[in-house]
Amino acid sequence: MTKPIQRLVTATVLAASAFGAHAQTEIVWWHSMGGALGEWVNDLANEFNASQKDYKVVPVFKGSYDESMTAAIAAFRAGNAPHILQVFEVGTATMMASRNAIVPVAEVMKKAGVTFDPNAYVDAVKGYYTAPNGQMLSFPFNSSTTVLHYNKDAFKAAGLDPNKPPKSWPEVALAAAKLKTAGHKCPFTTSWQSWTQLESFSAWHNVEFASKNNGFGGLDARLTFNSPLHVRHIENLANMAKQGLFVYKGRGNAADATYVSGECAMMTGSSALYGNVKRNAKFDFGISTLPYYPDVPGAPQNTIIGGASLWVMAGKKDADYKGVAQFFAHLSKPDVAARSHQRTGYLPVTKAAYELTEKSGFYKQNPGTDVSVEQMIRKTTDKSRGIRLGNFVQIRTIIDEEMEQVWAGKKSAKQGLDDAVRRGNEQLERFQRANQGRM
Repeated sequence: MTKPIQRLVTATVLAASAFGAHAQTEIVWWHSMGGALGEWVNDLANEFNASQKDYKVVPVFKGSYDESMTAAIAAFRAGNAPHILQVFEVGTATMMASRNAIVPVAEVMKKAGVTFDPNAYVDAVKGYYTAPNGQMLSFPFNSSTTVLHYNKDAFKAAGLDPNKPPKSWPEVALAAAKLKTAGHKCPFTTSWQSWTQLESFSAWHNVEFASKNNGFGGLDARLTFNSPLHVRHIENLANMAKQGLFVYKGRGNAADATYVSGECAMMTGSSALYGNVKRNAKFDFGISTLPYYPDVPGAPQNTIIGGASLWVMAGKKDADYKGVAQFFAHLSKPDVAARSHQRTGYLPVTKAAYELTEKSGFYKQNPGTDVSVEQMIRKTTDKSRGIRLGNFVQIRTIIDEEMEQVWAGKKSAKQGLDDAVRRGNEQLERFQRANQGRM
């Protein structure tokens, strides 16, 4: 063999061996983060990919939470599910019931030999994604809670103190009336109406949303959010709607854009809207606690989580799961988790991330960003720990349908809530029959 050919063969062999040594295992991650949050997800993946050579996390946007969950179930049945699936909190009971489709995150970490201490995570978040046997089922990636967003510039123009946001529902109504008088066509709105006005409302006032500790105590839980307090609140909102003080802007997070654009002056919604507001709003903004009724004993209690967690899908190779474990460990690093919290408005995933953020002076420099954390680190009760119900996605749709009838003046608050409870309980009965003995 001539020397040039020998050198070529040697170079080819070396290149091939080098490629083999560094062949990356792809980890596919389906998510539902768009806009500024989508950029955050991509940055997290790129940062992890650059930190090591063995694995490559590939984030794939799969539409809304509903759409990605439906697509993942179909993909699992077809044998081509992603490694990681982002599922919103209302899908938790459904994922728990899908035992064959998922691998508990605690098991993934243990098999990969990656240190995993569930106690490092914020209690209210950890508890929500933990099974009755104490095993952590999913990774608490982007947990949010409900807050009041308000436009400080609009407050000033209406003669309201921009540094004194309304803390109670009567104060919200008064502020909305002043905003309307000042010419604001949308004084108050809300996104995720079931989450903000019924689910979080219940926990914040320490009243049941559903029996059996809001579903944590068993599949035979039934909805109870048609109590006198719930009826009173929805009735008040319906009256505000008639007066043009509350303007309903649609389901899900449709109202978010109307607040960011300045169209609506106040909005109850996710703390995770912070990143979008900070980047795109053309006004001075504030964040305050979820309003409450001062005459309700024990209120305010604590709010509950929204957002989503990361579930590991079954049927993958052990080597793939090692990559998933390494990625989750990366996301849990105090500096990484703290940056995510500060950038997005989602809750800090770990206690260390919260402490790091506090020490950095971030909360003092960005007033209101600690509101979500303060609401969540309060002591929880059986009524305020959270809500874990089967067919919760369908129940939320029912609530949307019934509340829209109330806002339009076609049903009374009591009739709308009674109908939502009756129809929702049919969904719970169906889920119970299908999953008895599986959870």
